[in-house]
Amino acid sequence: MFNKNFKLIIAGMIVAYAVYQFIEGYIGNGIFLLLLASIFIFLYFKNEIILMSFLRMRKQDLDGTQKWLGKIKNPETSLVKKQQGYFNYLHGIIFSQKNLTQAEKYFKKALKLGLSMDYDVAMAKLSLAGIAMQKRRKREATTLLQEAKKLDKNKMLTDQIKMMQQQMKKI
Repeated sequence: MFNKNFKLIIAGMIVAYAVYQFIEGYIGNGIFLLLLASIFIFLYFKNEIILMSFLRMRKQDLDGTQKWLGKIKNPETSLVKKQQGYFNYLHGIIFSQKNLTQAEKYFKKALKLGLSMDYDVAMAKLSLAGIAMQKRRKREATTLLQEAKKLDKNKMLTDQIKMMQQQMKKI
């Protein structure tokens, strides 16, 4: 909701007031204010709208996810680089149900901007492999599948990767 720089300014002002409270001897107030400032610092790195979009995505409500993402007017200036990656990642998931060309564009942009978790990178590459397979680009799909397999350390995508490899043999 707030601009990313505004969040840091608010956090800085709260920390300054917390230090003042410590100097005055009000230790409890200072600790509470530091905890309050940590919320703003957390929201600097994790955008609240993207968090709400992920909650909608967990409920498999693509329209609700799209609605929450629509509230971010200018992602290039209002989001940190990793947040822009997740913004594009969520759009890629949404458009993978509707328009594969758009989804491919969003997934590639998300990978370029960067995603924090290996699972998310593996999922994006797996989705790109599926899109490449549907567009009959077997070599690219094979490469992306191998990269996704390397990134899937918890073996959460093993079944999907095996299924896609079996489909690749049919092509």
